[in-house]
Amino acid sequence: MSDTTVTEIELDFESKRFSVRKPEERFDVQGDMTDDERVEKAMVNFAKDFGRVSATYMEACIHCGACAHACPFYEASGDPRHTPIWKLEPFKQAYKREAGPLAFMYKTLNLKPKVTVDELKEWQELLYDTCTMCGRCTLICPMSIDIATLVGMARHAMFHAGLVPHELYTVTAKAQKEGSPLGATPSVFEDRVEWMGDEHEVDMHIDEDQADVLVLMSSIEIQKYPESMAATAKILNHMGKSWTFRTDGYEATNFGMLSGNTGWQKDMSMKVISTAEKIGAKLVILPECGHAYQALRWQGANMYGKPLPFKVQHISEFLADAVDSGDLKLKTVNKSVAFHDPCQVSRRGGATPAPRKVLEALGVELKEAESGGNMNLCCGGGGGVITIHRADTLRYKIMANKFRQLDSTGAEMMVTSCSNCRQNFDESGEKLSWGKDMNSLLELVAENLVEDAKR
Repeated sequence: MSDTTVTEIELDFESKRFSVRKPEERFDVQGDMTDDERVEKAMVNFAKDFGRVSATYMEACIHCGACAHACPFYEASGDPRHTPIWKLEPFKQAYKREAGPLAFMYKTLNLKPKVTVDELKEWQELLYDTCTMCGRCTLICPMSIDIATLVGMARHAMFHAGLVPHELYTVTAKAQKEGSPLGATPSVFEDRVEWMGDEHEVDMHIDEDQADVLVLMSSIEIQKYPESMAATAKILNHMGKSWTFRTDGYEATNFGMLSGNTGWQKDMSMKVISTAEKIGAKLVILPECGHAYQALRWQGANMYGKPLPFKVQHISEFLADAVDSGDLKLKTVNKSVAFHDPCQVSRRGGATPAPRKVLEALGVELKEAESGGNMNLCCGGGGGVITIHRADTLRYKIMANKFRQLDSTGAEMMVTSCSNCRQNFDESGEKLSWGKDMNSLLELVAENLVEDAKR
């Protein structure tokens, strides 16, 4: 898509939230198209995603509204527009007109007019600003409608219509052009790997020709939490693994998926898939990043066109397996802990038990929050929401609810295994004077290795 309206926005590394600076003037419309052309592109691309599954979902909704009270955005605002199923209204209208059982009649008699560009602009905020695709609504829905997947499909159409929020489009285009949404180019990545190796006196394996394990990192970790790179290296060296970082395939984030550009999503996935194939990796370890897990573990094979020739694990799954096998023995941490489950790893990814096994090995007293685990309350920053400045007010309300949820546990330490969640806690915590820190599970493990237990 040509980009005739979005201007480059400077990255902001001074804030607790690493993203782009708030634009002085918003350009939430991309490409040189008439309003009619935008509507046509939206409708055509809505229709492209229709299949048996999406059609079943469209017909299954019984309009009960149960999904509303599962949604952190609705719970924070009370606005009926934030009801999850309502966010799919343009998608539903396109389905009825283009692919539903009465589509011929609707089009012939013009009983179901196309949505307008103003309606699409209104729904841009609903699809991008007020949905992280966390999937909590699906667990409540009596018909098990996968609203998160449908929102992802709706975003495909919005991208083709040039209707992506300014900041999200900018960082996505930056990732496509430079390989990283936050300026972590290959040279920057290499420099920071070397810096962490020197700083922590740990052997950092980089650009090995062959390795059993390829380790990916997210831009947030590279730029904001670089200690995670040293922690990963320390653990893998401790276990005697054959592993490497690679400058030709290191970025785990996939803003193509978040923005709705499936072409860019495939490019970003294939970059790391090709690197893993090149070095003969048997395992790709994903970092503490929720959407990266969704993009490669669950959607990577779709991008590749066949089953991936290697195993994919989130770092918490890898650590849990190492605990089970006896490869990883940990010191006891005499603290009570509340764990924040990243939605894409836990609820959407099925890895809810993994971090709990690791925390058990650390000997902590786990204090589960109300509605924890698979029903965990989303932090409100995933799905690209944290990049969008106009979404901040509602995101802070969600975080206020989240802080109350965690505070109610009485835990001494807060832990998560997603760097995007972590920076949302850091930034919102400063804004709302929470007074607590969110800690990394990975870094907690690296700090508590039993050195004489190496195998």
